[in-house]
Amino acid sequence: MYLLTLNNKLHLAPIDQPHNVLDVGCGTGMWAIDMADQYPSAVVLGVDLSPIQPAFVPPNCHFEVDDLTLEWTFQEDFFEFIHVREMFGSIPDWDEFFDQCFRCTKSGGWIEVVEHAVTPISRDGTQAEDHFYHEWGRTVVEMGQKNGKSFTIWEEAKERLEKAGYVDVHEVHYDWPMNGWSNDPKMRDIGRWNQLRLHSGIEGFMLRLLTSVGDWSYEKAQCFMADMRKALRDYSVHAYLPGQVSISFNSIDS
Repeated sequence: MYLLTLNNKLHLAPIDQPHNVLDVGCGTGMWAIDMADQYPSAVVLGVDLSPIQPAFVPPNCHFEVDDLTLEWTFQEDFFEFIHVREMFGSIPDWDEFFDQCFRCTKSGGWIEVVEHAVTPISRDGTQAEDHFYHEWGRTVVEMGQKNGKSFTIWEEAKERLEKAGYVDVHEVHYDWPMNGWSNDPKMRDIGRWNQLRLHSGIEGFMLRLLTSVGDWSYEKAQCFMADMRKALRDYSVHAYLPGQVSISFNSIDS
């Protein structure tokens, strides 16, 4: 989905032959692997809480299991590029997190933060005020607040990056349709992928949040997720998730 969104680019930051790249919350490791292939002279490090990355990777790609919400052990002024994608709902203190990113970003190095909203909206009035999407968004945001891990970083990144010391923050906005309602071929494809990932993956990233943080019963949580799956099948509602790529650099020596 992100390759479609970014026109087959792995990043938008204007990096040139980086030596050290950090992928925060690398997940399956596919972005880190692709970056290692694209920049063979760079060492690409992917970090995640779960060791779910493949064993066979490019020789310049490495993975570590670590919790980057804790104090970082990387040396200062080290990475030419730090990549942060979809860490919403995972970071308890974004200011502290970006402070550590800044400390470990080399002078002249870049950070790229890619995040999107969790509340679907529409521009053409097809999403009524009482539509389930509004309830969905409110619930997720409230759960994040209760858990102390915000889901609204997509609209806060610029201010927080500047607070950490990064300069000239550039924002590139994008939209993800909730399904294939769009007449635009590219947006229709993105919407279909978005519908698939939400429909099939909703239980994996919502059940624990609803039952543990929200203290909902298992049955109530399943009904809530079933309502979301039903909403995703309705192409008459032209809803989308807004998001943005926030790009900035460290000019500490300037």
